[in-house]
Amino acid sequence: MRKFAGKAEFQVTWLPYQLAPYAPGGKGVNKLELYKQKFGDAQTQQMMPRMMLVGMQDGIHFSYGGNTGNTFDSHRLIALASKQGKQDELVEELFQNYFEQEKCISDCDVLLQAALKVGLIAAEELLNGDANVEEVQAEIQQCEMIATRGVPQFVINGRPIAPGAQDVAEFERRFLELLA
Repeated sequence: MRKFAGKAEFQVTWLPYQLAPYAPGGKGVNKLELYKQKFGDAQTQQMMPRMMLVGMQDGIHFSYGGNTGNTFDSHRLIALASKQGKQDELVEELFQNYFEQEKCISDCDVLLQAALKVGLIAAEELLNGDANVEEVQAEIQQCEMIATRGVPQFVINGRPIAPGAQDVAEFERRFLELLA
């Protein structure tokens, strides 16, 4: 549990959503090229400097090299981490892998290394089998039903707020509204 201004407790839950479900798994495809296909060259070129600037303010050093692919297995691993109380740790590790270290989080080796780093139990067995596939597919469908069209998408008490990265002030405003 996390606290807000000493007035309320809240829980963060990372839900699955695939930006590119059609992307290949394994070693993936060039990240920058996939962004250009999805958003167009102009929007990608506009988006990158803004993200880098915003990221630097929070100590995130975005890098747009490397590959990306189908993230379904990373979501399966995150679901396992949730059951072991290590969801935040794994998500942070995967974010660093993907956004800063140019690692492909559809690559099974990358996923296993992340799982080992945070101490997940049975990660290799999960990734080599089909455990929790239906559960994660159902969660993805549920996320799509609550208007998720991109990431990040924040949902507070079942209601989505504006998509995309949000300032801390926006969360404070929303929490204060709920407390009123």
